Amino acid sequence: MIGEFFDGIRTLLRGFGTWRRRPGLMALGLVPGIIAAVVLLAGLIPLALSLGPISDALTPFADGWIPAWRSALRAAVGVVIFAAALALASAVFSALALAIGDPFYQRIWRAVETDLGDAPPSDGGGFWMAVGEGLRLIILGILIAILVLLLGLVPLVGGFLAAVTGVVLSGRMLARELTSRAFDARDLTPVDRATLFRGSRARVLGFGVATQLCFLIPGGAVAVMPAAVAGATTLARTMMQRTPLQAVAHETRPPSSPGFRQAPLPPPPAPGAASAPLPPPGPGRI
Repeated sequence: MIGEFFDGIRTLLRGFGTWRRRPGLMALGLVPGIIAAVVLLAGLIPLALSLGPISDALTPFADGWIPAWRSALRAAVGVVIFAAALALASAVFSALALAIGDPFYQRIWRAVETDLGDAPPSDGGGFWMAVGEGLRLIILGILIAILVLLLGLVPLVGGFLAAVTGVVLSGRMLARELTSRAFDARDLTPVDRATLFRGSRARVLGFGVATQLCFLIPGGAVAVMPAAVAGATTLARTMMQRTPLQAVAHETRPPSSPGFRQAPLPPPPAPGAASAPLPPPGPGRI
């Protein structure tokens, strides 16, 4: 599992290799990320500057505490609030960037598919599908942010637990979202996608966590987004190679047709007697 996790990280690094092969195309992929980052910074910077007053307002019960304990509590509350904000910002950034930059990222995806060979004929959705996926991504980001806030209330380990959970869940969400174009282009059903993700859980998580950690670096989201799109295309192809859908066995037997009756098995032959030939198939027999 650990090896698979690091394979996911290496898949993101392979996405950066696309800069060497398609520098102009990858440079175009920076434009939507810059626009989305400017929009998000307009909200994150005021929030960061207001963490002190917000923490004070949320913990009035600590006013009479020892100064050291009061400061530690309010610092932890500030960390949890900002961790939740970053989890939500990651989802909002991805949603905005994917919606704004759909034509750019579609070209990156197509170029990587062409380089890998056997590219699908379809382009995997359009602008309105990207908008719909973006809205779903924002809703999931809100749910993750709420969970991070609740985990932050756990005594002693809340701050650490909230930060780790936010990175893991946001990374997993990013990986699923960024691979969706390759799956949409192949008309894979939700059941097919679930099968693929089950077959590569650790690899998907490694890719997503690495991408999310890069997003947390100042300016990292803008620089990493084109490589993440390219890497996710490679990841999707790897998942389909590792878990061929046509090779998945269905262990359930089909239902019997109305009126079907199983023929009774013949009794075993007596010792030394020759085996009787099987009766010819007839109505109700298999």
